[in-house]
Parts: sequence; C-alpha cells; structure tokens
Amino acid sequence: MSCYELGHQPLAIASVVPHFIEAGFQPVCVDVSTERFDPAAVSRARFVAISVPMHTALRIGVRVAEEVRRVNGSAQIAFFGLYAALNHEFLLGRYGDACLGGETDGPLVALAKRLEAGESHEQLGAMSKVHLERPRFFLPVRDGLPPLRRYARLEKGGQQILAGAVEASRGCLHRCRHCPITPIYNGRFFVVPEEIVLSDIAALVARGAGHITFADPDFLNGPTHAVRIARVLHARWPALSFDFTAKVEHLLRHAVLATEFAALGCAFVVTAVESFSDVVLENLKKGHTRDGAIAALRMVRQAGISVHPSFVPFTPWTTRGDYVTMLDLLEAEDLVDSVDPIQLAIRLLVPPRSALLSEPVMTSYLGPVDRENFVVPWRHPDPSMDTLQSEVVAMVADAVARGEAPATTFRAVKRLASAGSDRTLDFVPHREPPPRLTEPWFC
Repeated sequence: MSCYELGHQPLAIASVVPHFIEAGFQPVCVDVSTERFDPAAVSRARFVAISVPMHTALRIGVRVAEEVRRVNGSAQIAFFGLYAALNHEFLLGRYGDACLGGETDGPLVALAKRLEAGESHEQLGAMSKVHLERPRFFLPVRDGLPPLRRYARLEKGGQQILAGAVEASRGCLHRCRHCPITPIYNGRFFVVPEEIVLSDIAALVARGAGHITFADPDFLNGPTHAVRIARVLHARWPALSFDFTAKVEHLLRHAVLATEFAALGCAFVVTAVESFSDVVLENLKKGHTRDGAIAALRMVRQAGISVHPSFVPFTPWTTRGDYVTMLDLLEAEDLVDSVDPIQLAIRLLVPPRSALLSEPVMTSYLGPVDRENFVVPWRHPDPSMDTLQSEVVAMVADAVARGEAPATTFRAVKRLASAGSDRTLDFVPHREPPPRLTEPWFC
C-alpha cells in the first residue's frame, strides 16, 4: 500500500511487486492517495506492507494501519521506507509489526515467506532493521496501479502532459544534517542498472507519458550514469522531456553538462538551496554557500533549463532579515514564478534519529519528542519568527484554496515579512510560467 509519493505513481510498490511475484505470491497494490481504501481486499490479506518514504506518507500510513487492524486483526503489518526506519520505536506494537528501512524489497519478501512457512506473530516478534546490502533490481511492475492521468502532470506552454517517475539510483552520497536519507543510508547510494531504467521509461511512454521525472534524491550522484541514460532517452524518444533533482554543489561541479541536458530535453531542475544564509547552510552542512547557490541557479538558466529551487526558510538560525533577503533575491533573480508559495512557508522538520539531534547547534532549541506527530519539535530563539511562520502557512494555504496567482501570494508574504512595506511593485511575472509539475509539494 502506498500513501503518498509527491504526486507520482508510487515507485516504492511498483519496485517491490516483482520480488513478490518471483517468490510466487499474488500481491495486490493500493495507492490510498488516489484510490479508496478497500476493506474487502484488506480482509483477504495475510501480510500488508505500507510504504512511508516521507513524513506526509507516514501520517497517512498510520491511519491506514489502524483501518487494517480494524478490518483484519490477524494480518501482519510492515512499514517500509525512510520514515519507517526513523520512527520504528513509535510504530512497532502500536501500529505495525515490522519496520524496514534502506533497501527493503528483498527483506519484505523474506518476511512474507516466513509467514507462509507458518511462523506466528509471536515467533516473528517486533522487527526493525535497516538493510544496506546491494539490492537485486527488477523492472518495476505498474500493472494494478492507478493510471498516470490520476497523478501530477507537466504543465508547460499552457498544456498539461502526462508524467511518469523512474529512479536511476537510490540513497545519496552526502550527509546533509537535516536530510532523512542521512541517518539511514549514511552516504551510500546504489545505481539502478541502465537497462532497467530505460525499460521502465519505455513502459511509462507506452502508458502515455510525455515527461519523465528522475525521482533520485540526487540524479548527479552518478553523473556518468545519469548522462548516459539521458542520451539514450533522447535518442529513443526525442519528444520526451524530463526533470531531475541535484545538489547545488553537483550542479556547479558538473556545469559543463547543463547545456547537454538542455539539448537532451531537460525541462527543469529541482535543487535544494534551502537558504541564502551562510550560517544556516553551514549548520545544515549543505555543502554550498549563498554565492554558490546563486551561481548555480544562474548557470542552469543560462543553459536553457528552468530551475526550481526548494527552501527550508524557517530554521532556528534564520533571522527575519535572512527571510526578507531570500524574498529579495528571488525577486532580483527573477525566480518568483519558479518557487511554489508553499516553499516560502516550510519549517525545518526534525524526525526521530535525525542527524541534527546530536548537534550542539541544534540541541538547545529542541523540545521532547512528539510521538503522535513523529517529530522532534523546536522553538526559535526569537518567538516572532515562529509567529511569522504560522502566519505565512495560513496565508499560503488560504491563497492556494482560493486559486490565487503565486506572484500575488509572494507579494502578500513579502509585505507581511517586511512589516507592511510593499517592496515588490516592480516585479513583473513572466507571460508564460516556467515548466513545472502540477503537484506543488516536490522538495
């Protein structure tokens, strides 16, 4: 069962299904982000695996688990994905019987085999483990998943184009302190074989996809692999566009590739700038500086590719001046249309097991673990910044509900942050918005 994968058809369950099929099982896939919870299907299941690759998915996933328990109290429930491993001590017993992180495809099947062999819940016991052995890769199986039309599309030139997501790698080479990948993979990543990536793209094209998202945490962790796949993609499907996510430092290190990616059909790049404050960037161990971020954003655009920077604008170290500076820079760099309003409201999320929890720069701001919401809350040393964040969240939520233009929301946020001074009157939005996915929560 998938709960949410940033608006994409769920790769996590598409990837694990062929492992179950090879082992002789008959898996049934459900994506509760686009489908109704089916009690009849759940009542027949002996084993239910719930994918929780992110915090939003986890919050939904525990409600799914409660429904599974209500409908089928004898089913074995396993959570798998990043947030299963991060939150195992709060999930086991209360919501599920197993929490698996890292490369979970094989271990999930192994657990099902033990059930099939007759082991009881008591014999299996509560299980929590992170698996980082190199996985066996199979072509994802998308039969049984909702069609692409139910998921995010590429919005470009006034048109909406069906989009599919693939992965060319898993894990990440880097150890950014706030990233949920860090405490699980600890700098490791695994390359998905080229023939599997390309076969998966072919399967999505056959289902109507005109755009591909490379869902890797960082597409340029393996730059040679990434370029090779992009070249074959363009050679086989010249009209197919794509997007990917990459760190600022990788964009700068591999700047020579930007023009080629543009020629190969890259529509946009997402990069986690996070902040334009060097203090914040150092505390997060992002590996880049404010000047480096600005240089990377300019470089990508000069190559002919749109860029969507993502931010964590509210941290314990962010001042009001930092926040206003971020808004000023987005305007000065003509990026207002490239940043979804929700990016202006995001507060640093600190999950259990986060690398930040042991850092002196963070510990003085932390409160006790919030077991119900699976976070470690923190307070800003300046209470007015916590108030500002709450006000920005409310403002953005209201604007989205009313269908307000992002540029209008940006003006309102900047006016609020600048204590009533409207400093955005010179901003002129693009006549045509840059290419983007219709799901605004990618970050």
